[in-house]
Amino acid sequence: MAKSIRSKWKRKMRAEKRKKNAPKELARLKSVLGVDRNGDINMNDVKEIATVVSREKLQQKSSAETDDASTMDIDNKRNKKTLLNEHGQYPLWMHPRQRKKLKHQLKKKGKSRCPKGLAW
Repeated sequence: MAKSIRSKWKRKMRAEKRKKNAPKELARLKSVLGVDRNGDINMNDVKEIATVVSREKLQQKSSAETDDASTMDIDNKRNKKTLLNEHGQYPLWMHPRQRKKLKHQLKKKGKSRCPKGLAW
């Protein structure tokens, strides 16, 4: 839709404005982040805000978590076809309309056809 001369001109001027303001935005972003002139972030400022952890410690934590997760039992078991759990409840995220549609589909599949081609 936006192919008129006016919209093309506005798009062109916005692009020029972005080019003009890009150095200012970059400088402002660097000042907010506290980046030094050589491109490094000053960690002393960051330590006041958050805890700094080395990469090795993070990798050790993640490997320990995966070991724990593999041995953990999942108590919520659902049927993948019907999405019902062991108590016959649908998931909370499921919309009531979607539940109704799924019930109807399951009931329809459960019915047997008329024997030997009878119409009624």
